[in-house]
Amino acid sequence: MGLSVQIASRGEHSLISEIHDGLHIDLDDPVRALSEILQQAEKTPFAAVLGSDDSTVELAACAAARLGLPHNPPEAAKLTRRKDLARAHLSCSDCPVPRHWIIQLEQALAAQIENIVWPCVLKPVNLSASRGVIRANNPAEFYAAVGRIKKIIAESADEFEQQHLLVEEYIDGVEVAYEGYLHEGELTTLSIFDKPDPLTGPYFAETIYVTPSQLTDATQENIRQTVARACQAYGLRLGPVHAELRIDDRGAWILEVAARTIGGDCARSLDQADFNLEEMTLMLAMGKTVSPPLPKDARGVMMIPVRQAGILRRVEGLSAAQKVEHIETVDIIIRDGHELIPLPEGNQYPGYIFARAETPNAVITALREAHAKLNFVVAPIIRLQQQ
Repeated sequence: MGLSVQIASRGEHSLISEIHDGLHIDLDDPVRALSEILQQAEKTPFAAVLGSDDSTVELAACAAARLGLPHNPPEAAKLTRRKDLARAHLSCSDCPVPRHWIIQLEQALAAQIENIVWPCVLKPVNLSASRGVIRANNPAEFYAAVGRIKKIIAESADEFEQQHLLVEEYIDGVEVAYEGYLHEGELTTLSIFDKPDPLTGPYFAETIYVTPSQLTDATQENIRQTVARACQAYGLRLGPVHAELRIDDRGAWILEVAARTIGGDCARSLDQADFNLEEMTLMLAMGKTVSPPLPKDARGVMMIPVRQAGILRRVEGLSAAQKVEHIETVDIIIRDGHELIPLPEGNQYPGYIFARAETPNAVITALREAHAKLNFVVAPIIRLQQQ
């Protein structure tokens, strides 16, 4: 695209040159980080400012606003990354969200759960990739889940995020992912991904995404309209939109609407010869009009779940998995010697499997067959503690 890129990150000691040589900021100090970005813009003017994930979209919006570049309102971006604020805002805007409650961990729990319906789902207010998300069917499971999540959020630099949890009604229905984009406030659908593996808990590891969706046209239009209402309620105006919804006999329920593209490497499942989500996102951030082509074939991706904790020694069966009909590629992104941590404590997938075929069912079959041929050889971790 003829653009140069400046990466702003914590990565002062990164081995990747683009990060090591980039702008080093402290994301836990957004005021100072914004100041440093603006100082850099005086030296090298920017055509756009992008946040790459949930933790940076608000800072990016603030920087773009100060520089007079296309942007979402910073307050709208903040709503997309804070689950508690998002739920409250959407509820007040009459958007369909599960019933929800905020739990204060520093106060007695017994009185706070009197009105909670079972089953419910507990979530940190600001984490992604299903980390810390646990279903509880009764008070005993609730207390156990709180104990686990408290250890996960203890590392948060934000005091509110350390001391509060979001609890919401469990919606028993199919789950989908929505991918689209906004231009001048108008939402356009790129894809709706079905999730054929049931996500019933107690943890919610994402596995297979497949498109096109096999839901009815009416249901898909309901999903688009529901996401559009949420974007309008937030005040989002431009850029990529990724949403997660549950569908039951009452309609579509919003679990998340984020001002970013689909996470991890999953965006590659929408790549075409003359299009990818990254180019589209850059063009939107520069205020340009886009008209991306829609995929003509069925395609899907499996986020390989972590089944066993430990140190990864090797992955067996890669060649066999790659030879499965309709499989495009099997990418293992965590290298030998790294620790594998299952959900709910973990937040990484060891790799991705991509497939294309004529029908969604053929894609699903290929992904499952390829995954079945993989064997992750894991060594246990021995932790020594001094009493």
